Amino acid sequence: MISWTQHRVPVADRVRHGGAGSKGPPSVAFPGGDRAVALSLQLAQAHQRLRDQIAEVRAGLGHRRRSGDTLVTHCLAFCDALTSHHRGEDEGMFAQLVREHPDLAPTVAKLIEDHELIAEILARTRELAEKAALPGGDERTEAIGRELDGLAAIMESHFRYEERTIGQAFSK
Repeated sequence: MISWTQHRVPVADRVRHGGAGSKGPPSVAFPGGDRAVALSLQLAQAHQRLRDQIAEVRAGLGHRRRSGDTLVTHCLAFCDALTSHHRGEDEGMFAQLVREHPDLAPTVAKLIEDHELIAEILARTRELAEKAALPGGDERTEAIGRELDGLAAIMESHFRYEERTIGQAFSK
């Protein structure tokens, strides 16, 4: 698992996911500063990378190789990346945001609820990918595709809502 301190993003002098510095995430909500803009941009870029990753996994569903099954590897890597991203938000950025803006607690609760729903889909996808790696697992590719299609739609809605609401909080 990659923690927020290990996951680097090339934004504003390599801002780390969840905040900069080695002592934990800094304040995320202060009026009008460049840091708020950098954090909003970082969030959008992290989301775009996850969108790109799921698109790559979905595109690779029809191109499985018997040796070194890249579908399973990429699918599991994507599941881990999205899980780590959400864990970092829940434990880092969201916790800090609620401490500084208690009025955002209901919004953050909805975002965390989305993360839990997404985690359930990821668990099903992970299970299907692991079974697809076994002999005779080719028929699971279609089921993985359906899970990924649903996941991509939910992710897109969630990411847009999160970027909009977090971006507004940063501009307060």
